[in-house]
Amino acid sequence: MRFVWAVAAFVLAALMIGAGIAQRTVFQGPTTETADLSVSEDAPYLLIDGAVLNSVAGAQTLRAQAEGEIFAAYGRTADMRAWLSDTTYNEISLGSDGQIDSASVEPTAEPETEGTDATADDATADSPAAEADPATTDAEAARSPIGSDLWLDEFQQTDLLIAPLQLPEEMSVLVATDGVAAAPSDVTVSWPIANSTPWAGPLIVGGSILMAIGLLLYVLGIRHVRRSKGPRRKGLPLPVTEPIDLSVESADKGVISSGAPTRRSVTGGRRAFAVVPAVAVSALLFTGCSADAWPQLAPTATPSPSASVIVPEGQQAPAVTEAQAERIIDRIASTAADADAALDPALAGSRLDGAVLAERTTNYTLRGTIADYKAPLEIPTQPIEIVLPQAYDGWPRSVMAVVNDTADKTASIMLLTQQDAWSPYKLSYLSSLEASTEMPDLAPAYVGATQVPPDSSFLVMAPDQVATAYADILNNGENSAYFGQFDTEGDQFRVGIAADRQKRLDQFNTTAASTGSLSFDSVAGAYDPLALATLESGAIVAVSVDEVDTVKPTNADAVIKLETNQTVKTLAGVEQSATGFTTTFSDQLFFYVPGQGSTEKIRLLGYSSNILDAKVIP
Repeated sequence: MRFVWAVAAFVLAALMIGAGIAQRTVFQGPTTETADLSVSEDAPYLLIDGAVLNSVAGAQTLRAQAEGEIFAAYGRTADMRAWLSDTTYNEISLGSDGQIDSASVEPTAEPETEGTDATADDATADSPAAEADPATTDAEAARSPIGSDLWLDEFQQTDLLIAPLQLPEEMSVLVATDGVAAAPSDVTVSWPIANSTPWAGPLIVGGSILMAIGLLLYVLGIRHVRRSKGPRRKGLPLPVTEPIDLSVESADKGVISSGAPTRRSVTGGRRAFAVVPAVAVSALLFTGCSADAWPQLAPTATPSPSASVIVPEGQQAPAVTEAQAERIIDRIASTAADADAALDPALAGSRLDGAVLAERTTNYTLRGTIADYKAPLEIPTQPIEIVLPQAYDGWPRSVMAVVNDTADKTASIMLLTQQDAWSPYKLSYLSSLEASTEMPDLAPAYVGATQVPPDSSFLVMAPDQVATAYADILNNGENSAYFGQFDTEGDQFRVGIAADRQKRLDQFNTTAASTGSLSFDSVAGAYDPLALATLESGAIVAVSVDEVDTVKPTNADAVIKLETNQTVKTLAGVEQSATGFTTTFSDQLFFYVPGQGSTEKIRLLGYSSNILDAKVIP
């Protein structure tokens, strides 16, 4: 009977294991769904709309094949279309009937004439705004897609590009080669198909257990037969029993014990040999059972609620993500470092703008003449503590960032601007934060902030009035009409300026009071203010202030000599003047300006000051 049960167990085990394996092989459907993206005519760029990427649920895998280098990038659909608006491209979109359609899109806009400098990764690329020269080839006039600040990420591979993606519907993918040759025509997007086989695992495991039981029953059956010395036949005559010779038995036992194995030892060895393959086969089968081969009995975890910031109705998307801002700042710092080393203002201008560029240009002039003149401070990149992008779909757009260098115990605040879709972001304002600066409450990077107009009446002071008001405080101190509107107690910059002016005036009067005069004046700088809103209806405002020192003779026979002042001599281009000199210092200042109705005062957040120019008084 044991053999019958063993055979039944073997048969049932084979059926169960076979059924489980069949579910994972011949009966299992396709694991991916693939869509071929074909176009009717060639174009340098192929735009795959986010609706196509999300036409099937799940992560997407982009596959493009062509000879040579293949480029792909993804970003916000609005940014992609803006970047492509001045060129012809093919677009893959999802029709109203749910079918994938392709269409050729003609140029709808002309690129701007300014602000189209190449990116840090492609600093020598031609400006898209340059007028076409009939002698210029397509390759020379093309704009490379590589390194644009609009891309959230980009990929480059040779001959075959495979990019795993997981993009929402508002993002799209751009595929190209070099911006001149036709984009790859062999492009597909695939999605994984949820094709679980929850009973494959239990069937294979159950079959393996039955197989082990069948083996055990088979071994027990053999053991039983051998112990009973074969099958018994009833009704046959038994042989006559003979007396047993004990001496012969002892000798036989001695022979058996000295060398030949006993029946029990042989049986035990065979049993062990039979069990080991069963365990090995079961382990081999278990290795092929992934998580989707088992029933999911546990309930799906529900995420716990967390605090969130409500996006104001009608607010547009933030200009950049945190990762994107980090990459942009790295590019700016790298280009600025190269320009600093080469004393190249043109290279610096590809990533710097406004007061930052003006100050560095002056520094290059001085370092080109004065051997030991100090180089400008490096632009910090890590770690970025705060990213506040402007929530705006158009241009120009801005991003504020705070970089906190814990090793040096210093922090910097900066404002980046992008003039149009084809321009890189440029650093427009850069300052050091006060040691005890308390930043106002800001929206998270995924929400962004609106840009406050220069003449906004919703703040206690319009942004375009802040520089003039603060300059008046530097000039007149407590006698300024604006003194009560600013928090001056923690303003170390104002205190330092006042102390430096008094010290220099005392030194000048000691030797030249009878023949000359030294005066100080502060005025609003030449660069427009930039302001981003905070959560308390206030704004962070960046402005520039120029400090002008004027020294001139008061005696008709006197002249102002620059014997020991190499800095002013280099910038002015002369060693002495009968009319005198003006020396201008550029201050980059960040303020927190509260909203109307607030009891808070305007607070200085950060500052920097560097020499800007020196001239002979006409």
